[in-house]
Order: sequence, then structure tokens, then C-alpha cells
Amino acid sequence: MTAISGTTRLYVVLGDPVTQVQSPGMMNPLFEQLGIDAVLVPVHAKPEHLDVVVRGLRAAGNVDGIFVTVPHKVAIVALADRCSPMVEITGSANAMRREADGRWYAENFDGLGFVTGLTDAGHDPKGKRITLVGAGGAGSAIAAALLAAGADRLSMCDPDTAKLQALQTRLESHWPDRTVISDTPELAGADIVVNATPLGLKADDPLPFRPDLLSPGCVVADIIMKPRETRLLREAAARGHEVHYGIHMLDGQLDSYRAFYGLDDYQT
Repeated sequence: MTAISGTTRLYVVLGDPVTQVQSPGMMNPLFEQLGIDAVLVPVHAKPEHLDVVVRGLRAAGNVDGIFVTVPHKVAIVALADRCSPMVEITGSANAMRREADGRWYAENFDGLGFVTGLTDAGHDPKGKRITLVGAGGAGSAIAAALLAAGADRLSMCDPDTAKLQALQTRLESHWPDRTVISDTPELAGADIVVNATPLGLKADDPLPFRPDLLSPGCVVADIIMKPRETRLLREAAARGHEVHYGIHMLDGQLDSYRAFYGLDDYQT
């Protein structure tokens, strides 16, 4: 790793917790490969401290970018100066960059990264019936990306019914008559089922849905990256289902991050 000095530019990833984050392991080798004098470090920010942490980072003149993970992807939007169309649709963001005028621009690559990883693994969502469990920051972005990629029908489930209904309204304005919402996950007949909840980060977490209710041939995807093999994926695989790991969502975002932060044009 390149030595950190007084000229090193800073990027941070905000979360609560942050012990599970994988982005430093992806971005720091990239900085070194490209000869960029920069480093990405995790910053543990509790929800009640998010505003003051972001204001502090805004005041620090050598912070160029912020990566955002659970549970801040929705809350961070209110702290951005400008937002991309995807952020407007989803109501969540997972990356911000400092613009030339000092303002912060928010974007969300979770959905694109997830769909890229899913397609690269041979599970093209086009024409498929998909069930999405969890409509938070990552789930909302994944919902929009799945519809943009041609999913035939998207069933969404989240215990926060107000949030779920608001998301469906935003999605319907772009992709009418292709979404349904439900109180419990609609598993029967689904070609792909996605866990976009935090359930699985801890070993004693309950399952987000029952694998024994999945239809034969259904692909089970999880967005949790650490542990790589969650209890959900382990039990689904034991029942003969193909599984899709959370790390693929991050891998699918790398090119987007390079373009978003202008890393290929970066001058050290």
C-alpha cells in the first residue's frame, strides 16, 4: 500500500457497524494500481451522529468522497447538495463526491452493481418474476435497477408499509404496472428471490424468509457481504437452489466508482 503523507486525499465509508465493509479492500488496491495518492478508510457513525460526522467531513478540505453503507443510505440523501436521477427515484444513496464548487453530489450504484453481478453470474433478470425482501437504502436501488433491466414482475416486501408504498409510487411513475407490495414475501412462483435486509449480518439473526417455501429452480440472492455465506444462502443451497453472494454487488460497482470519482483521470 502506498505510504500516507500530507498530500494523501481521503475517502471514507460511513456505517453502523463498519466491521463488515469490503469497499476498502476493493478501492485501496485500485488507488495503488492507478498511482493515486488516496486512501479509503472506514468511519463508524451512529445514526444520531451522522449529521455532525458529515458536516465535519464537508469542512475537511482533503476529503473527496464518501461511501455509504447500512443504515445511512436513506438519511444521507438529506445531507447532499445535489442528487442523481437514480437517487431521486430510490430515495437512497451509497456514494457522494465533492464537486469542483465544494458541493456534495449523491449517487446510488447498489442497484446497477447488483444487476451487473447477477447478470454476469448467468441470472439475467429480464422477463423474470422477482421477489425483493427489504425496501431500505440498498433494496430501493435494487428494485429500480431490476425494473430497468426488464424484470417482468417485482414483488416487494418490507415491514415499514409507509416506506414501501412510497417506493412503489416512485417506481410506478417510471415502470407502471410491474410492481406489487405485500406484507409477507411472495415466494411461490418467483424465479429470483433477493434478501436486501440486514438479516444475516449476525449469526443469530432470524431468516428473512423460509427457504422451504421457495419454488423449485428459484435463485436465492443475498446482498450481505460478510459473512460471505449467510445462513439463508447455506440453507437454500442445501435445498438445491442456486445461490448468489453479496460480494458480487460490490464487484459490479467498481467501474461505476472509477467513473464517478474520475479516478482514471486523477492527477497525483
